[in-house]
Amino acid sequence: MLNDLPHTPIPQHGLAREEVLAQLLAMKQRDQDWRGGRVFSLVYSAGDEVHELLQDALSLYSAENGLNVLAFPSIGTMQHDIVKNTATLLGADEPTSGGCVEGYLTSGGTESLLQAVKTARDVARHERWIRHPQIVVAESAHAAFTKAADYFDVELIRVPVGADLRVDVTTFDEACTDATIMVVGSAPTYPHGVVDPIADIAALALRRGILCHVDACMGGFLLPFLVRLGRFSQPFDFRIPGVTSMSADVHKYGYASKGVSVVLYRTHELARHQVFTTSDWLGGFYASTTMAGTRPAGPIAAAWAALMHIGLDGYLELTRTAHDAAQALRAGIESIEGLEVRGDPPATVLAFGARDPAVLDIFSVGERLASDGWYLDRQNRPDSLHATVHAGSAASVPYLIRDLRHAVTAVGKARAADRSTTYGQSG
Repeated sequence: MLNDLPHTPIPQHGLAREEVLAQLLAMKQRDQDWRGGRVFSLVYSAGDEVHELLQDALSLYSAENGLNVLAFPSIGTMQHDIVKNTATLLGADEPTSGGCVEGYLTSGGTESLLQAVKTARDVARHERWIRHPQIVVAESAHAAFTKAADYFDVELIRVPVGADLRVDVTTFDEACTDATIMVVGSAPTYPHGVVDPIADIAALALRRGILCHVDACMGGFLLPFLVRLGRFSQPFDFRIPGVTSMSADVHKYGYASKGVSVVLYRTHELARHQVFTTSDWLGGFYASTTMAGTRPAGPIAAAWAALMHIGLDGYLELTRTAHDAAQALRAGIESIEGLEVRGDPPATVLAFGARDPAVLDIFSVGERLASDGWYLDRQNRPDSLHATVHAGSAASVPYLIRDLRHAVTAVGKARAADRSTTYGQSG
């Protein structure tokens, strides 16, 4: 199959810098223009000024290797700052957290979730002698948990969500067995933007003596600022007894470059299970806190730069802008006959679809929006369109509502032939 794909061979004689850049720009013409504010997935923008800073930081650390902070101590300093600041946002400095929260940078939310599952597996092996562990998650939990279960030989039990699209704790409890090592809640869930009842999930974990991970990859740099704005009040972080680990993506609502995420543990004893060490080779002692050994330092520098440049006041305003726009989008959707928002999303992530799929096909609506230059994810069970509203897309929301209204009218009863719901695909 690889031989069937077109490719550009390495030239015998290297191309001039200008020609290489020209070819890159030509290839990029087919990509989504996220700078125009019409992409409601994958990219999070805090504006051109921040992007220019991120590019400068990436360039400054384009060659350094994040594997060795002895050679490059500045990378270690930045990592520590990012982890500590993320932990502070998620309640690590509050008395109820225990005061011992530790964590590490990862390449993204998927790796953070992989590490959390691996850590839970290793803890269960060493402390409970469980050889065939299980973790219990909702069907709304991220696909990375399925990936983690596959990688680390852990049985994944997915349970249905309730009518409100959130975890049903009673169903969770019934799914747990003596082999269950961890339960998971999302704050918010990616598919619908609702926040699971984290306090109840953590209480279940405490009662059963198991771990509880909160996937705040979407909300880690969003919900704390909604709390400060008085727009969200549900407990979700280390202030809750029983929450033993959390994940938060800096490259989402932290508005940093891809890819930087943080995984945090309530105690040093938990955190140390993530670290891999060996001296079983001729190169000497080797230690790594992530899946990868060599890591690009540029994203680390860019994430540090974003935190320092935007600041707490800046994040408050970015959150206010994104949340105002998300609320406006929700109101606009609900004003269009035949459409509804799925669940009750409190933040900036939402999904919407047809009240009656027999009357209106939301995928057909999505195809019409795509032809108008909009990019929204497609989801199923039920068929829906998905929007992640960020500060960079906020100004385009009124135009999206306008085009959405026109699309619903234009498609009538037409049904899209393509029923696929691909979110991520590479290669």
